[in-house]
Amino acid sequence: MLFKDPHWSKPRGVEQRNEALKWIRKRLRHEPGHSIVFFMDDDNTYSVELFEEMSKIQKGRVGVWPVGLVGAMNVEKPLVEGEKVLGFNSMWRPERPFPIDMAGFGISGDLFENNPTALFNYEVEKGYQESEILRQLTTREKLQPIASNKILVWHTRTENSK
Repeated sequence: MLFKDPHWSKPRGVEQRNEALKWIRKRLRHEPGHSIVFFMDDDNTYSVELFEEMSKIQKGRVGVWPVGLVGAMNVEKPLVEGEKVLGFNSMWRPERPFPIDMAGFGISGDLFENNPTALFNYEVEKGYQESEILRQLTTREKLQPIASNKILVWHTRTENSK
């Protein structure tokens, strides 16, 4: 039974994402150049345009953008003025350091190279994985808003209707 599995209460995807980061760091050492790391999810829907927008992420930056259909919201997004992220419109735990969905950011590969101990963590409270990895790589002041007025990714879970 799934609920009797001791791993059921652990955050999902931690081991897989950390293995991916190990692989990425190895490749970055042997294949220099600018790269973007984005953690895709099988229950999201992506516009091809999102990947074009991600190519605008500058070295040393984390790009952030709106995500449609997050929780009870039509859109969860960074609040942007000019080129600065002032905050986020997020209903669920807006006090998180980075109240953003995993589908709402891409990370310049050099940040992983420059922060070799940055990893996801099993000891993080549920819903804080995004904040956990981002706090190890950047600050809110350094976020780079892209696709600010577009929704190019949707959190479209497959589940029974309510």
